[in-house]
Order: sequence, then C-alpha cells, then structure tokens
Amino acid sequence: MSTKLPLDSNDNPIPALRFKNGAAHVINFSASSARNVSAFSDETRVISIYATQNMYVRFGDDAVSADSGDHFFPAGQYYDVAIGGDGAGHHTHIAAIRVDTDGVLYVSEKE
Repeated sequence: MSTKLPLDSNDNPIPALRFKNGAAHVINFSASSARNVSAFSDETRVISIYATQNMYVRFGDDAVSADSGDHFFPAGQYYDVAIGGDGAGHHTHIAAIRVDTDGVLYVSEKE
C-alpha cells in the first residue's frame, strides 16, 4: 500500500496524528454520489482517506455531492487531508463517486 506519510529508517510510515476513537467512516460509493452519514467532529482538522477504487471527491456540508468534475483520487493511496483550521471554514462531510468501478472509501478522523 502506498502512503504519503513520512517514513522512518526502516521505511515504515510515521503517523503524524493519532486516530480519533469512534471516528471511522465507511462510504460505499457507486455511480451515484455518496457521503458520510455522521458529520466530522468540530475539533477534527485532518482526516485520512483510502479508496478501494478510483473516485472523485468533494468536501462540504451535509448536502455535498460529488461528480466527475471534482478532484480525482486514485485507488490504493493512503492520504491525509486538512478539513479546516487556521481561519479556514470547516468541512463536515466528504462525498465520493466512482470513476468506473464501485468501491469503498475509508475515512479516519485524526487528532
């Protein structure tokens, strides 16, 4: 599995933040946009995402919807994303839609 995290001398990923207990999300995405049911915590500033298939993603509120004009995210990559802080607005949801194959998006809130 590929990662964007820093690596130690043995090429093991070094987590910059820890996973927040009770804050894992699983989103099954298909040809129709899907988003997380529960909002991200107001205190969460970073999430990690991993997708089993190529997808497009968009961040927003509880009405956010993704489409093929949104950000492409490749399957098999583990990536940390800022969702707020430093004076920026806070995103509460992520929406995903498939590129060509249904898949699963795993999202972990970090603290």
